[in-house]
Amino acid sequence: MPLYYVFYKPYLVMSQFSKEGDKQTLADYFTGIPKDVYPAGRLDHDSEGMLLLTDDKTLTHHLLDPSFAHPRTYYVQVEGEITDDALQALAKGVTISIDGRPHRTLPAKAEKIATPSLPERIPPIRVRKNIPTSWLALTLTEGKNRQVRRMTAAVGFPTLRLVRYSVGNCNISGFASGEYRQYGVEIKPLLLGKQA
Repeated sequence: MPLYYVFYKPYLVMSQFSKEGDKQTLADYFTGIPKDVYPAGRLDHDSEGMLLLTDDKTLTHHLLDPSFAHPRTYYVQVEGEITDDALQALAKGVTISIDGRPHRTLPAKAEKIATPSLPERIPPIRVRKNIPTSWLALTLTEGKNRQVRRMTAAVGFPTLRLVRYSVGNCNISGFASGEYRQYGVEIKPLLLGKQA
């Protein structure tokens, strides 16, 4: 039977088991899981949120192959009060630089949201009294390197905190930072964007 683990990756944890300098890795949180269980994708060291680990290679291929246009939703705290114009630009697609080349992002869903109920980040973001912040939910169907941060910067609102909230219809609501839960095959339709 395939194994599925949903993990709330904390800030400053690498999305890998192998050590890299003195940085924390998945090995600091997972013990005793089979060797053929790996992350299906990755989250940057300075991003948080949902990371799926599995030994289901077919599912991993489906989630990572861009041709399947699999939705992922990110909760993004940005510097400044996000504007409707910026949200519309994010939704239509913006031009960002990937490996020194311009890349036009695919249409996305972008909406301003109230401050979400999330575990506190450790360490917290630096608060600047004279500069407001706001939150948006950004749903993408592609996953270029540091794409969310590049997109919000392109519309004039630098990312302060980035949390992947969901993959398909599976999310980390109610998870603590650093918590993981094991699931059976019942999770697969949710990850693929279907209802259970």
